[in-house]
Amino acid sequence: MAIEVVPLTEADIPGAIEVIQQAFADDPYFKWVFDSSKQFLLLFFILFPHPRRLLLATPLPTSQPESWYSYFQSWMLSINQFLTNMRHWGHGGLHTRRYWIWKDRQHAAQSQIWDDPRGYYFCNIVAVSPEAQGKGVGRLLFEAVTKQADREGVKCYLESSKSVPNVQIYERMGFEMRKEMECRDGEDVCMLYCMVRNPKTE
Repeated sequence: MAIEVVPLTEADIPGAIEVIQQAFADDPYFKWVFDSSKQFLLLFFILFPHPRRLLLATPLPTSQPESWYSYFQSWMLSINQFLTNMRHWGHGGLHTRRYWIWKDRQHAAQSQIWDDPRGYYFCNIVAVSPEAQGKGVGRLLFEAVTKQADREGVKCYLESSKSVPNVQIYERMGFEMRKEMECRDGEDVCMLYCMVRNPKTE
């Protein structure tokens, strides 16, 4: 069966959040930065005040009216955000100290690595639902970005929280290791692997 990569719509947002939760359930970074006894559903709402702007690849034209379904989903997401923040004192299970440790280490790493004034395509979150994994879906999602980057002559960047097998997979897609980032909170350490892909020319 052919697989087509298309931009997200507002109606896709709840499903996209569910896929991210499932795909990152065993992720070392998420286990380090979130309280394992709490869900990390509200990651996007806590760290980013406008989740729809973050998740949508192509926003709806301003001339296109919002559907009732989209309107309902927006309200449901806002209500869930409010309830989760109330339940977990505004953190949604996030270890805020560790979050800022990571942001500090990330800033230092990116300051060393990012040297191209044209900027980078940051492959920040790429998630595939467990039942669809192993079918080449992840590669197609990456290629949607890397092909665009190649056309524009722009580099791509990512941070992997797993050395094995992720780093080798990304290397096969043209990424190269640039830095190992250590995020330490006492005895608890989370390693992130910073990788860069140079644009390919025909």
